[in-house]
Amino acid sequence: MHMTDRGLLALARHEGVVPGPYRDSTGAWTFGIGHTAAAGPPDPATMPRGMPDDLEARVGEAFRVFRADLARYEADVLRAVTVPLEPHEFDALVSFHYNTGGIARAALTRHLNVGNRVAAADAFLNWRKPASVIPRREAERDLFRHGRYPSGAIPVWSVDRTGCVDFSRPVRRLAESEALALLRPAKPEPSPDAPTGWLARLAAILTRLFRRS
Repeated sequence: MHMTDRGLLALARHEGVVPGPYRDSTGAWTFGIGHTAAAGPPDPATMPRGMPDDLEARVGEAFRVFRADLARYEADVLRAVTVPLEPHEFDALVSFHYNTGGIARAALTRHLNVGNRVAAADAFLNWRKPASVIPRREAERDLFRHGRYPSGAIPVWSVDRTGCVDFSRPVRRLAESEALALLRPAKPEPSPDAPTGWLARLAAILTRLFRRS
């Protein structure tokens, strides 16, 4: 099971994009869309500080790292939750875990695994520190309970060489279509000699026939 496109956009919107290393609320060096060294390479502490010369390239890198990180968080949720999930419930849980790392020990998971979805939804708000994260918890709760996805552009924030982010005004806003293009890995171009359509099907049939003969 994987996050839906709408879930990916919601998570990226909650995190925002910072195109250089910064200190998060716990003091950990972070990059891009909430990436820390705990999720694997690259280590934000070793990356060039401040705003990049090529903003678009660095934003693209942030989304590539985000895609790689997601596989781990999705797997953690599937391992911790033992009941079937609707896509919007899974999206909410991955967003929660991506931010807290707490899916395995959270009360909401215990409630969910015994079938109490109402208590599970309410328990999102147990994780409300710092206070600035409360709107996100409420949005995740509403997504889990009602399938209500937030919408809007994804902000790109400025960061200085000390790792301080300026949240007063984004330097760029990514439309949902732009973000989705960055979230989806580019497909390799087909070889000009490769058969397509009915030719490809015919080639596959002939190959099977020759293998049997």
